[in-house]
Amino acid sequence: MRARLHPAWAVATVAFVALVAAAGFRAAPGALMVPLNDELGWSISAMSLAVSLNLVLYGLTAPFAAALMDRFGVRRVVPLALTLVALGSGLTIFARESWQLLLTWGLLIGIGTGSMAMAFAATIAQRWFIRQRGLVMGVLTAGGATGQLVFLPIVAAVAEQAGWRTASLVIAAAALAVVPLAVWLLADHPEDRGTTPYGAPDDYVPPARHQGNAAARALSTLRRAARVPAFWALVAAFAICGATTNGLVGIHFIPSAHDHGMAETTAAGLLAVVGIFDIAGTIGSGWLTDRIDPRYLLLGYYGFRGVGLLLLPALLSESLHPSIVLFVVVYGLDWVATVPPTVQLCREIFGDDGTIVFGWVFAAHQVGAAAAAFGAGLVRDHTGSYTLAWIGGAVLCGFAAGLSWTVDRPVRPARSAART
Repeated sequence: MRARLHPAWAVATVAFVALVAAAGFRAAPGALMVPLNDELGWSISAMSLAVSLNLVLYGLTAPFAAALMDRFGVRRVVPLALTLVALGSGLTIFARESWQLLLTWGLLIGIGTGSMAMAFAATIAQRWFIRQRGLVMGVLTAGGATGQLVFLPIVAAVAEQAGWRTASLVIAAAALAVVPLAVWLLADHPEDRGTTPYGAPDDYVPPARHQGNAAARALSTLRRAARVPAFWALVAAFAICGATTNGLVGIHFIPSAHDHGMAETTAAGLLAVVGIFDIAGTIGSGWLTDRIDPRYLLLGYYGFRGVGLLLLPALLSESLHPSIVLFVVVYGLDWVATVPPTVQLCREIFGDDGTIVFGWVFAAHQVGAAAAAFGAGLVRDHTGSYTLAWIGGAVLCGFAAGLSWTVDRPVRPARSAART
């Protein structure tokens, strides 16, 4: 008789779909900036400020969302987060001034997507899996890339053919469509389904569920983690990770390619290809994380990314050629491959607090992304090109590679090394 599929895989599948839906807006700003600039005359730096607020809130919400999921469960947090994404995207069509994007792109979507950030993926992987955690974390992380892959060409094409307002409504509808699925099929803990995590030993004992104030727990975990030097190395490196992915390439690749004469839909297609290879790269990174020292992986990832950014200004032109396609492939494989090894290091060093600690590390990722998104917009407005932004990102990647290597791994896994 064929063995029954473990419920953990069904939960992971729904989590993947929810992450794809939440990622819909992540594809939008780069594809909508040019249409908004053409129709309403809003500057790139003004729109970049709204995106920066989004990225900051996306990160700062993550540790609190992780604590809320521990306290109230993913079945309550996830549908609410998807609803906020839908509201933010839908209400954007009524914007008449650029500052109003701070409320829609920034506040509503920032909090909504932040609650569906990598801390959610880490919660599912840690709560439902003991065996193949790294692989599952890689697959769930790839959900964001898949959302970019699915939505970016759609958003760009709809914005070009039917206008940016219709494109915003498409994103809102996609986020709302997943809410019933999340309510119906997501489960908070394996015990709720009468089972144990996938790969759990026979003597497995479920950890105690956390009660009390979720915000207080998130902040107290930060205070304990801040005493550990490895935390700051991870924070700084992951801030650079965010700056060189979401902040630079994710937001400014399309406008930069447009500056070189490339059609927006062509540039959007290239960025979608980044999403395709990101899926393979992140899943592969998860598989490698189960087998190789995470620090070796991070050293290589940041190094390759820096080389790619250094070469990018010379690769952009109005037509496609093999060198820009090669950049897209390599950068795609590297895009968020950093997540599984970073999560693994947080879990090894901080034990039971690892998910919330990763939430704070991810917050730094988004602060870095926000600074780069706004900074690159200023560079473009004041110099007329993005060249200095790409070179600056390459230099930062060199620092991130070195910082990752300084992280001290514990001799044995600790339940909560941050408390010592």
